[in-house]
Formats: sequence, C-alpha cells, structure tokens
Amino acid sequence: MTRRPPSRPPEIPGFGYERLLGSGGFADVFLYQQELPRRRVAVKALLADAITPAGLAQFVDEANLMAQLSTHPSIVTIYQAATTADGRPYLVMEYCPRPNLSVRYRNERIGVAESLRIAVRLAGAVETAHRAGILHRDIKPANVLTTDYGWPALTDFGISVATAAADDTDQAGMSIPWAAPEFFSDDTPRGAGGDVYALTATIYTLLAGRSPFEQGRGSNSALDLITRIERDPVPPTGRDDVPPSLEELFRRGMAKRPEARFSSAAAFARAVQRVEQELHLTPTALDVPDTSWVETDEDAEDQRTRVRSISTVQVNRDPGATRHRPAIIDPAARAHPAPAAEQGVREGRDAAAGQGAEEAGAGAPVQERSVRRRNAWIALGAALVVVAAVTAMAIGALNQPDGIEEPTTSESVATADEPTAQPTPPPPVADLSLDRTGDDVDVTWTAPKYDGELEFVIVVTSGGDSWDLSTGARTSGTIEDRAGEVCVTVKSIDATTRKVSSDNGNPTACA
Repeated sequence: MTRRPPSRPPEIPGFGYERLLGSGGFADVFLYQQELPRRRVAVKALLADAITPAGLAQFVDEANLMAQLSTHPSIVTIYQAATTADGRPYLVMEYCPRPNLSVRYRNERIGVAESLRIAVRLAGAVETAHRAGILHRDIKPANVLTTDYGWPALTDFGISVATAAADDTDQAGMSIPWAAPEFFSDDTPRGAGGDVYALTATIYTLLAGRSPFEQGRGSNSALDLITRIERDPVPPTGRDDVPPSLEELFRRGMAKRPEARFSSAAAFARAVQRVEQELHLTPTALDVPDTSWVETDEDAEDQRTRVRSISTVQVNRDPGATRHRPAIIDPAARAHPAPAAEQGVREGRDAAAGQGAEEAGAGAPVQERSVRRRNAWIALGAALVVVAAVTAMAIGALNQPDGIEEPTTSESVATADEPTAQPTPPPPVADLSLDRTGDDVDVTWTAPKYDGELEFVIVVTSGGDSWDLSTGARTSGTIEDRAGEVCVTVKSIDATTRKVSSDNGNPTACA
C-alpha cells in the first residue's frame, strides 16, 4: 500500500514552517521556528479525517495529560495546544533532533551502563505518571526520544488512561511486541503492571537488539508474537556483558502475571540500581515528585528541602561481599538538566517522526477493536503490517555511549594569605523516621535551621557491617535491607566548609 501524502502544514501565527518530520495514522509532525521566544519546535497537527468528536476528545486528553507531566526531565515538554483558523488542533512540543531508541537499537550496540541509566530515568517518568493517576499504555523504544543532552524523553500519551478507567479497554491500543499478556486475555485487569512490563521489555530490547519474543529466524507474525508473549518464558538477551542479575530482572519485570512483577516502576528502578552497584557503577538517581516539603506551618515549610530525586542502596547479607559506596550525586543536575534550544520531536502512535522501519507484525502500533476477540487482534495486526511502512529519518548524531558524566562536588579552600575563622559544625537533623515496607526502608528527616547550605549523609549499619550513603541536599532516602534489621544515623554537613554535625547530637533509629 502506498503511503498517504503528508497533510498541509498548518498556518500558526508566530511560527515559521521548516519541514515535515514524520507522519502517523492520525497526525503529522512538522518542524517550525518559533519567533518568540526564538526556538525550533515540533508541531503535531491532527489530520482532517481524524477531526471527529472522539478524535478531538483524545487529542485534548493527550495535551492535558502531557501538560501535567512534562515538567519531568524524562517526559516530553508541551509548550502549548490550540486550534488553527481552519479548525485543525495542534500541539507545540520540544524538538529533539537526535534519534529515538527504536532507531538506535537497530543501528548500534547500546552498552549495559547506558541502558541501566535509561531504565532508571524512564522508570522515574513512568512512576511520576502513575502517581498522577495516569497509565501510559504504549511504552516502547519508538516512544522514547533522546534530548541533546543524552536524556531519554518519553512521549506519545495519546492512548493513556486514568487508572480509574484502566479496565475500560474497548478502544485501547498498544504495540504487540512490548505489550503485557493481559492485554490479549478476556476480563483481565490492565493496570500499572502493564506499564512495568512494557518498560522492562523496552530496556530488554535495547540490549538484545530485538523485542523480547521476536525471533531472528522464523515467523514473527502477530499470532506468533501473541502466543509467545502469553506462553513462553523470557529468553536470555544473548549478550555476554549482561550479568545474571539483570537477566533475572527482565524475567521478573515481564512475568506473565501482573502480581509477580515489580510492584511499581519505582521498585523496578531500585532493582536496576542494585545491578548498577553490582557492576560498580554510580547509581542513577530516580526522579519522582517529592511532596515532603508541603507543610501547613509556614515556618516548618522553610526548613524543608524541595527535591525530586531518590537514591537507594542495597544491604547485602554477606558481610564479606564487596559493596559499592555511592558517590554524592547532585539531584538538581539530575532533575533539571541545562535547557536546550532544540529538544526532541515526539513521535509515537499518532506521529512516527524519525522512527526506524518496524519488523513485520512486530513494530506496528495496533488499534484494539475488541480485546475480548483474539482473532481481531491477529487480523488487525497483520493488516497494519502493510500500513506501517515507516519513514526512515536521519535526525542528528547518535548518542554518546557513555551518556552524561556525573557531576562532582568541590570543596572551598581558603588562601594562605587570608586568615579564616575556625568554622563551627552545623546542628544535627531532627525528626528522624524509618518506615519499613518489606525489604525497603524509607528514611526521612527534617533539616535544621542553618544559615548555610547543608548536605546529608546516612550512616547505615546492618549485619555487622557499616557504610555511608550520601544524599546531597535531599532529606530522604531508601535502603534495601534483607538482613532483618537496619540502623541508621543521619548527619548534616556544611556544603562549603565540609564540617559535620557533632556525633553526640546526631539521631539514630532502627527498623
């Protein structure tokens, strides 16, 4: 079947059209130059045929959902949404010229360290959406773009739903190779576990160079893929540099039953961080909203540190095992990367800008007519194989394999000619609290009143071993403890003088 010609670029006051970026089943994406503020942006415009009451409602829902979430560093930013003079709805989004993950995994070997960083950052985006009551429902490599700074950016919330309506799937769609088994079954709840599955399958794909149940030889039709997804165990990635712990993580994240998977995207991220520690990598910060600063007492609010990142550390039961001591990580650099003048075109089911050619029966997004009719899935998947002849685009250089370097901290040094007063240690923290849920222990505290800038360190003691966990300016952390009991002491540190609060006053708690 011949691809349809692109639609006419919409005329938008204050924006100058440059070129077509990509076309999808329901919309086209164009590159524009915005006049004020001056920047290049991606404009997603709905096709005339899609301007129906249902199509408009879905378009408005996508704009509103993405606006709620787009402050996250790994979710595409929506600048505005409006309708042209001739009645075409459109979204103005950040533009990323670098290839999406679908293009990357087909054309290069992505390293384990980078894949783990991508996994944690995407998990933060998914967890943020879930906490806002939103399920993405179509996580896959083609829906993960890459910013100029190497960060993954999740896009295409066009088929997202509120968690309260998760079971209403008559008009739901997803892409078969990364869809969870429950999407092909009758009367099976389809909740957050489906996003956890798709997130796991996406990271698997980056390392394996193929979707989890795609075979290099043999048929990969819609029927074959659905049958394997429902029945077959997750195959190994086939890479020598993937440790057994990561293979096990993939098996759990793509378990057939939702209740056997990770309980949340955050739990998935913590498991990935443990693999990073095992490989002696600095754990990637998990970016999720932190509301601990919200206080009814105005004075108390001033004492709270407003942050978004969460770090975790594994407590190993074997005292002789080597532990990786996480370095101090600047959460601000994680949560708010430097602004880019040109950031990512968002592509997905409705706008496949920059997406590489999808495999037969595998990569085509599928519009589910009835999840209770398996044959409809198969027939529709086969039909859309023909429709999904995808535009290949060269949109910028590939990501650097090593990603972003971790920021480092520096200590202030007084000159020899300038006498300085002996600094005094900062006061200790207050309100230390431990909250255990299974093997996870959440540690929170309140920063003391202090004129300078403070950082904090958690001293962890478990199973006869002790080590430090630096949290930067954050007033919380999560510890993975399987030894039965863990005790922590929290100390405050002057960020400039590096003086540590007195040992006598630092609070200690056990759980």
